[in-house]
Amino acid sequence: MSQPPQPPQQPPQPEDAPKGFGAPQQPPAPGFGAPQEPAAPGFGAPTPPPPAGPPSTPPPAAAPAYGYPQTPGQQPGYGYPQTPPPQQPGYGYPGQPQQPGQPGYGYPTQPPTQPVQPQYAMPGAPAPGGQGGGGKKLNTQMTIIIAAVVAVGLIVGGGIWYAGKDDGKSDAKQGDTGGAQGGGSATGGGGKEKAPANTSAKVLFQTPQPKVTDLTSVHGSWLTDKVYVKSGVKEIVGYDPVKGTQLWKLPLTGNVCESTTHVSADGKTAFAFESQENGAKIASCTEVAGLDLNTGKLLWQANIKGASGDRKTRFDEVTLGAGTVAAGGLDGGAAWDLNTGKELWKPTTTADQCEDVGYGGGDALVAVRKCGDYDKPTINIQTLDPKTGQPTSTYKMLPGIQYAHIVSTSPLVLAADVGESAGDGSGISDFFSVDAKTGKLLARIPAPGDKYAADCDGTSVEKCTMVAAGNGRLYVPTEQHENAANGSGSLGRTNEIVAFDLTTGQPVPGKADAGDGYTLYPMRMDGNNVIAYKDAPYNKGTQVVSIDGGSLKSTLLLENPADRAVRDAITSFSPKYSEMLYGNGRLYLGAVLLSKPYSASDADKKFLFMATGTS
Repeated sequence: MSQPPQPPQQPPQPEDAPKGFGAPQQPPAPGFGAPQEPAAPGFGAPTPPPPAGPPSTPPPAAAPAYGYPQTPGQQPGYGYPQTPPPQQPGYGYPGQPQQPGQPGYGYPTQPPTQPVQPQYAMPGAPAPGGQGGGGKKLNTQMTIIIAAVVAVGLIVGGGIWYAGKDDGKSDAKQGDTGGAQGGGSATGGGGKEKAPANTSAKVLFQTPQPKVTDLTSVHGSWLTDKVYVKSGVKEIVGYDPVKGTQLWKLPLTGNVCESTTHVSADGKTAFAFESQENGAKIASCTEVAGLDLNTGKLLWQANIKGASGDRKTRFDEVTLGAGTVAAGGLDGGAAWDLNTGKELWKPTTTADQCEDVGYGGGDALVAVRKCGDYDKPTINIQTLDPKTGQPTSTYKMLPGIQYAHIVSTSPLVLAADVGESAGDGSGISDFFSVDAKTGKLLARIPAPGDKYAADCDGTSVEKCTMVAAGNGRLYVPTEQHENAANGSGSLGRTNEIVAFDLTTGQPVPGKADAGDGYTLYPMRMDGNNVIAYKDAPYNKGTQVVSIDGGSLKSTLLLENPADRAVRDAITSFSPKYSEMLYGNGRLYLGAVLLSKPYSASDADKKFLFMATGTS
């Protein structure tokens, strides 16, 4: 009997991480698709500190769930009410206790009639009892309920919803839009991606991993209507999006070390690549460039000399926002005009200890700015004028937060691990919805690491995956959990995508079910809809679906072959550590890191990229 495919490499986890519900499988040896080591935090353009703003059934060793769960503690974690509501809510949501005939695991219900008054620990402090994520001590009644539920094979977890200002006082009343886009009555539609007559896909093309002798960065893949573009070893190549034939090649002096996912309306983007200065033994990520994706033309190349003038500034992130290319690095932040390469700002030396850690791009440009001591920084989120770099609004994050992540700039959604309470390495314990015009906090949305599977990379500002924001909502996947017995009596693992209103923080009724043995992750917004990837059980093909942003109803767009060889190739690209693009009925999967194969047979299973598509 053939063996099922092995899951992609996952990063090392703490030895004391609890096992059981949602616990990942044992990771394989490191290799293709493995995550990078967290980089040291970069620092950006120093400016005077701004005024503070308001406060699947899987086979053996199947693909692991993303994020370790936490073991419930004896005391509630940071940011959750210490007094439980009179009745226990369903998994991850507030509401009435589940009754016969009501939806099960992960289904958002209406909030309690009487609001629960939250009580907070000191901002940034670890949760009492050393536990995070809002764990609760089970009382006798709940123990009886769980015992009964387990008897019928349904596991239900508890969770508390709260939205409001960081100091515990409501900063956005229910129904007050606060300038945010959309609302509770958000509808789907408006997307470009439509279901084809035949959703069965085939492999269009695939390129084996090139030979490398060490861990090699190949960040960057982009898609337009005319070309699929992927970085390789010291080059970027454009391919016909259907045939995979080479359209153009751009040689580089070093590997692409950082890239942005954002593309302008006329098909332009930006990236950073390595150069080796005189006498240096190791190449450094110093060169920033603009690229016309459709033609392969290098629009411009630039670097910044450090304050001493004797070396180039290293950049840790690069993005594109509102026509401006912005990069953050250890010595400061800099920006250039996308079309011309004109320098818009660069690092300066001041005594205020304020630096841009990095930027978020898209329709707007937003900076994460750290001020003060490294160990106890103040983090400000600033919407910038993209031409001058001057802030137009500021939101001051909670004290004690070391790293802030930008999920989206329009709407403005942030993520952070408050008090390091997530406990799963995701970098997320809470999301924050902010009015970009005023800097006002609209809602704070708790997202315990043992309940939700979104992820933001370590110290990076904009590298958040498996989460999407738009249509006035935040779309988040739940962790994998045991599936309730269905008509066939199956008890496979599954998950859902659920939504929260960005103006109130309330969970939106409904959910998008992955289905028995599948796991579902958001990829991006498509108008008011969500394009999502479905990892599959070992005997099925992975899928791409469109989820209506209002009703959360799923429509199948593409289903890949279940053939063993194809599945092995596809599942070597994980949703968390690979580049996944979908457009016009085609799915493109690309690597971000290459490593030397362990054996000849191992080399045959490694790919730089591949594409599948419907006829």
